Amino acid sequence: MTRTHQQLARDFLREISGGNLPDDLVAPDMTFWSVNSGQSEKERFHAGVKALAAIFDGTLTYHVDMLTTEEDRVVAEVRSEGTLTNGEPFQNDHVFIFRIRDGRIAFVGEYMNQFVVRDKIAPLMQSLMNKAKDQ
Repeated sequence: MTRTHQQLARDFLREISGGNLPDDLVAPDMTFWSVNSGQSEKERFHAGVKALAAIFDGTLTYHVDMLTTEEDRVVAEVRSEGTLTNGEPFQNDHVFIFRIRDGRIAFVGEYMNQFVVRDKIAPLMQSLMNKAKDQ
């Protein structure tokens, strides 16, 4: 199945909200960059996606407000929302930049409100990592 660049971006956001990173969406050498975590290779990014999904317990949703496509690039303005495992509601605004190569996503860059992530996501991620170390 051939997806448009915009459909690849939409499918990517839907899949990562559930902690998934299907191989048919991303290139084997896919990289990710975020204002919070810097550069990540595919495996590290996938581990982060799984951890993020765990602290939302399946409630994380990305809403695409706008997609712009030019050549091999897609830029998406996105809102996220969900309920964290501690019961707190979560919302953030994002800009995702996608680079497409051979019908799959080769690069994703993400900008978001860092303060929301620091205050709401980081403590739960740290707790999750501490629990994993203790096991």
